[in-house]
Formats: sequence, structure tokens, C-alpha cells
Amino acid sequence: MDALILSAKKIGLIAGALVIAFAAYFIGSYFWQGAVPTSLMNKGEPRVINMVTGEFKAQTADGKEIEAYRFDPGTVFVEKGEPVQLNIYGVNGKEHPFYIEGTDIKGTVKQGEETVVDATFDKEGIYRMICETHSDTSTDGPMIAYIVVD
Repeated sequence: MDALILSAKKIGLIAGALVIAFAAYFIGSYFWQGAVPTSLMNKGEPRVINMVTGEFKAQTADGKEIEAYRFDPGTVFVEKGEPVQLNIYGVNGKEHPFYIEGTDIKGTVKQGEETVVDATFDKEGIYRMICETHSDTSTDGPMIAYIVVD
């Protein structure tokens, strides 16, 4: 059987790779020390999901200004039966009255203010959070966020 012979160059490469791997681990753990996996959150407490209202503006080739309002993030994933708290901060637009389809949840997000919505979705599916002011392209929308419940 052939003996495994490592040259000084191979040993140096292996040692260098190990040093880089350990350095990456320790540097990463230093910067991410405040991160908490959602699986370790206290059960029963609502998971906080931070959102904002935003606006995109552009100019077409013929000089016409166009804009669209959005919720960001545009898609949120939650577990069936999981209590969540949507904290929606109004950045762009004076106000955005909204409702969540399939629920009795309604509210208004005002510029410079945070609107807090507590919710628990007991049925799987996709729920649309729709701004009533910007519901389609004729009103600078659609301003819709999707809440995906698994």
C-alpha cells in the first residue's frame, strides 16, 4: 500500500485553509452575535415582522413620470396558527388604508408613523394585504403584500 506523503507545500495549504476557516467562523460569530433563530423564539409570543411603505419613481422615454407604491417586504411567510405582529412604518405616501383579504383586519398606515397589526392565521393559504388607495396600476399600484401561511 502506498504511504501518504505530504510535502511541506501541501501541509502549508491545509494549515492555511484551516486558519481561514476558523477566522471566518470567529469573525462571523462576532458580527452575528445578536441574531436569534426563529426556532428559538419564545412560543406564544408574536413574531415581529417589520415592514415599510415605499415608492418607486421613473420617467418613460417620452418624458412621462410614473410611480408605484409598494409594501416592503412584499411577501411574508408565517406558520399556520403562529401569532405575528406586523409593524408597518409609513415612509412614502401620506396614508395607505389597507385590509387583509379573508380576514376582518383593516388599518391605515400614515407617513412617519408605525401601524401595528396583531394577527394569527388559522387557515393555510395566501392572504393579500391591499392598499385601498393604490389597488391597481391606474392608482400607482398595485400596492399589495402577500402573507403566505403554511
